[in-house]
Amino acid sequence: MKSQRMLQSWISGGLLPALGLSMLGLLLSSAGEAQVPAAHKTENVIVVMMDGMRWEEVFHGADADLIKTLGPEALGAPKERAAYAQQQYWRETPAERRQVLMPFLWSAFATHGQIFGNRDLGSDSQVINGLNFSYPGYSETLTGFADPRVHSNDNIPNPNATVFEWLNAKPAFNGKVAAFGAWEVFNGIFNRERCGFLVNASYEPLTAIAPTPELALINALKTETVRIWPDEAFDPMPFHTAVEYLKVKKPRLLFVGLGETDDWAHAGSYAEYLNAAHLGDSYLRQLWDLVQSMPAYRGKTTLIVLPDHGRGLGPKWTGHGQNIPESKETWMAFLGPDTPALGERKQAGPVTESQIAATIAALLGENYHAAVPQSGAPITDVLAK
Repeated sequence: MKSQRMLQSWISGGLLPALGLSMLGLLLSSAGEAQVPAAHKTENVIVVMMDGMRWEEVFHGADADLIKTLGPEALGAPKERAAYAQQQYWRETPAERRQVLMPFLWSAFATHGQIFGNRDLGSDSQVINGLNFSYPGYSETLTGFADPRVHSNDNIPNPNATVFEWLNAKPAFNGKVAAFGAWEVFNGIFNRERCGFLVNASYEPLTAIAPTPELALINALKTETVRIWPDEAFDPMPFHTAVEYLKVKKPRLLFVGLGETDDWAHAGSYAEYLNAAHLGDSYLRQLWDLVQSMPAYRGKTTLIVLPDHGRGLGPKWTGHGQNIPESKETWMAFLGPDTPALGERKQAGPVTESQIAATIAALLGENYHAAVPQSGAPITDVLAK
């Protein structure tokens, strides 16, 4: 077994071409000819997207040049918000800062999964659509390709089927797919009228299941809470709605779209942007703990987290788009029973958001890339060898 693990590490590290054929044969022989690849274990996938979350904070933690900046006066108490952020998220080293900002990512994913996108270590992750904003980013990620017809954030039906829709059309997944998001435009991104599965977005109450006490409260809050953004709810709304649905319906494929990282960045509040990132990380922990407590999910679920685009640098950190080339830069992380525990990736081949759709399907034992050839190929490093 030790020889087999050594061989796998050389393969994943790109060292295999340097081995002679005789040496390779010796390794295979010592690993045991009777051994077979590990059985595929993933039966469920949960995808969480954190809108506009920069790779810089993911890998470095709070930015030294931004941590003291004050947010808009209209938000109230900008000095107090900035002081709180410094107390909560500032530490002397990048390793300490990223750990305190996203502790679950840097414990569970970094130990038992994989994290791509640290350009300082030769790991590149990006969108390929060239527009670097939300609808094109979500569409690329969920369909597997960039479509020039998808070029605005207007809430219009996506002309392309997402991998969620593709899987829902299969008997094994029909009725076992659902999507929840803070932004109402998810209704268009998933094409709710056509897709055939539940899409619940923004402030819309969830009525597809019998109301639990928790769901009744969430639905009331959606109606009664203050709305800063008319088309986007605070992240607790879609998250806790999704949790209640998961507990009752146990979907095999679940999407959760969080939006506050992007909203607070556009508002110019670095403190609230960091708070939203920290909250998003806590939601990852809650989801993981929940599914590990449920027999239908325990040991059979892969969790994927990533943004839909990046952001600018320095004073341009609040924005993104075609004119800010750095905003094509993203990150992505995988945690599950079929993903080798390679942790923070170093000198890894580049990955793109267009590969996510096929990777989701491959984790579930389906070949989306063959059915939709224009989609990106699965990321083989995160699949069981």
